[in-house]
Amino acid sequence: MGKNDPARVARMKPKKKCCRKSTRCLRCPVVIHRMGKLDCDSMSKKQANKALKKARAA
Repeated sequence: MGKNDPARVARMKPKKKCCRKSTRCLRCPVVIHRMGKLDCDSMSKKQANKALKKARAA
């Protein structure tokens, strides 16, 4: 997953088409939409990472 900040994922520009693999990429439109619905600013770093992991699991 690298050193990506989970709070910034919701503000990323999505790709045009989803790859639909078992673990979705960070710029997948579905992942960005799922993270946008959450309030990552009020979450701790650990909770935000768990939420990102859950959003990426298809």
